[in-house]
Amino acid sequence: MKWKNRNLRALADIICGNVDNFPYRSSSFITEFFEDCDLDYVHDGSTRWAWVAQRLEDVLAQPQQAPNLPPHAFLRIIRTVLVKNEAQEGDEDRSKALAALNNVLTGEGWIAFYDDNGIAQLRHIPTNTIADIANPHRPLTPAELERKERLMSYLDACSEDELIEDLLLPLFRQLGFHRITAAGHKDKALEYGKDVWMKFTLPTLHVIYFGIQAKKGKLDAAGMSKANTSNVGEILNQVTMMLGHEIFDPELNRRVLVDHAFIVAGGEITKQARNWLGERLDASKRAQVMFMDREDILNLFIVTNLPLPKGALPPAKQPYTDDDDIPF
Repeated sequence: MKWKNRNLRALADIICGNVDNFPYRSSSFITEFFEDCDLDYVHDGSTRWAWVAQRLEDVLAQPQQAPNLPPHAFLRIIRTVLVKNEAQEGDEDRSKALAALNNVLTGEGWIAFYDDNGIAQLRHIPTNTIADIANPHRPLTPAELERKERLMSYLDACSEDELIEDLLLPLFRQLGFHRITAAGHKDKALEYGKDVWMKFTLPTLHVIYFGIQAKKGKLDAAGMSKANTSNVGEILNQVTMMLGHEIFDPELNRRVLVDHAFIVAGGEITKQARNWLGERLDASKRAQVMFMDREDILNLFIVTNLPLPKGALPPAKQPYTDDDDIPF
């Protein structure tokens, strides 16, 4: 990432505390600040803002999470700048500090905000993508566990189209995929074994194409499909069609083949189903198939801090009326 020099200097002034509503940091405290960001930068006694601006430029030169996401170290810097326990007098909720920081960030296409847990987050304005250090295997906080329970209930009740539209499309957009196109279920003739196709741009600017075959319920290796359960034999035909049929990329104005196939289930994908499908595909196609089951969807959706679908939100609190018993 490359920032304008004036924005680097403005952010450096904020870190140094040369701006109202931010704590003043002398040389040793600047070093301590970068230690809190897991960076081994030690201030050398030179002009503080100039030295910090150079370190920020070094951080922004690190590998990005995705083309539209900053390096992890930069996100840690933003979170450390906005920690709640450094609130200054007259700005106890840090709203003034947040506004001052956003005056700088918006010049580069970003905006900072506090999530429900009071942790600073960073959103890319053009793509509405939230930059986060997403590890779906980390322990979840109590608030995240509550959101996960609501999302589980939503998965139990939603339709296959709602699974795609309300969960999978926002999730894959957040993960950096683009040109996400849903075939839908109204026109089956245009699916060719896939519900969604999308592409992902590597840091080398090479493009990989993906197709998604989504099923609402459990995916197993039983002899026939049952209620809320899909047979993996159906998936075999759909995956074969997906990998063998070309898609039209309007950005390149040509037809391309799908490189990888995601098999996504709103329920469990049993080990027997995975093994059976792997045995039926040849070695080359086997490497092209990836699985995502309910637990993968839930964890990724929660740790990427995406808003819950409307059907999973808690009921709105109703205001008291004269007929209600007001608790004391």
